[in-house]
Amino acid sequence: MSKKRRPIVAVVGRPNVGKSTLFNALAGQRISIVKDTPGITRDRIYADVTWLDKAFTLIDTGGIEPDSQDVILSQMREQAQIAMDTADVIIFMVDVKQGLVDADGKVADMLRRSHKPVILAVNKVDNFEKYMADTYEFYNLGIGEPHPVSAANQLGIGDMLDEVVSHFPDADNADEEDERIKVAIVGKPNVGKSSLINKMIGENRLIVSDIAGTTRDAVDTPVTYHGKEYVFIDTAGLRRKNKIKEELERYMIVRTVSAVERADVVILMIDANEGVTGQDAKIAGIAHERGKAVIIAVNKWDAIEKDNKTVNQYTSKIREILSYMPYAEITFISALTGQRLSKLYELIDTVSENHAMRVSTGVLNEIMSEAVALQQPPSDKGKRLRLYYITQVSVKPPTFVIFVNDKELMHFSYTRYIENKIREAFGFKGTPLKFIIRERKENK
Repeated sequence: MSKKRRPIVAVVGRPNVGKSTLFNALAGQRISIVKDTPGITRDRIYADVTWLDKAFTLIDTGGIEPDSQDVILSQMREQAQIAMDTADVIIFMVDVKQGLVDADGKVADMLRRSHKPVILAVNKVDNFEKYMADTYEFYNLGIGEPHPVSAANQLGIGDMLDEVVSHFPDADNADEEDERIKVAIVGKPNVGKSSLINKMIGENRLIVSDIAGTTRDAVDTPVTYHGKEYVFIDTAGLRRKNKIKEELERYMIVRTVSAVERADVVILMIDANEGVTGQDAKIAGIAHERGKAVIIAVNKWDAIEKDNKTVNQYTSKIREILSYMPYAEITFISALTGQRLSKLYELIDTVSENHAMRVSTGVLNEIMSEAVALQQPPSDKGKRLRLYYITQVSVKPPTFVIFVNDKELMHFSYTRYIENKIREAFGFKGTPLKFIIRERKENK
């Protein structure tokens, strides 16, 4: 089975209606930073949530500075725009104690026109008998039935989530027929994402306009190259002037999460003149956490003064900063001149095949027993780790289950050692590998 894309759910609402309380309640403790990945700082912008058997990504569209009514309205519109651009389902949150406010109505109009499913959550209904009548006035927003919830006391959240997941696209039908390789091109603003796509398509299909306020949805561009079909998912198109830096960064991360979620292969574009920045590491972290195949394309390479050491120095600098993704392929390109773009197509094919590669159980167990013979597993207080069996359970990314006698003894470093042995045998260039460790009792 391959991984289905996780739907995206965004939360929109005025200040103090309880968005973050809901976010925390749904995200639970899952926000903690992944221990094994140095260099990823997790902004509280998105979290992975599972409800029943449905996994989705919850997006917090941003805080609002409550200084004056019109500022609140413009910032809510901004949030609604982010939500409409990226989400599959939108939760619009209002506050039963403040009642229906003018700004709510204006934002509801925007959301209604987006034709995206909107779930109206009326928060702070701590007592259903007492407040139920007050929730009815929210029918006036014209976006359907109000769902009474209390994020703080976690009341009514289950019913609301049932409604949310009922609108998810039917993944089984959506993705099965589409065999095309989906490639998301991500990176900081102005690193040349649109130019690269234009060059790879061979025509200026992405209109890059400088009018303030032009946003477009991440555009999917189908391309056929040497008889093979690809879909490029672009995250560019953010050309707003005078926006606060934090807001732009949040918008960029949200857009990146939603594009990466839909892709098989992620091309992270880096500006050769700047090298890898903290923002690049953040974007790379999103692809890594989501288990995607990754190509790092260093753009504007034609503009760099080079000698015979430049490529090696550059490569080792990238490897050092993005040390948690040693599997990523690195290539040096110029979107302007088209340098090495045919090589980029080859790389996309390679990493995409690796991302979907299956290895037979017999071969995996041979590699594992050989690895164990070469380097004895660790022991602790006289108890030695024993590895019984390994099997691959899914692809995109290739995911393996290892059965052992004691999970506690299977240190990260020994898992990494087994991973390296598997990579030595099969390459798996460009794709992360995932390992799940399961315990099996001794006597089996």
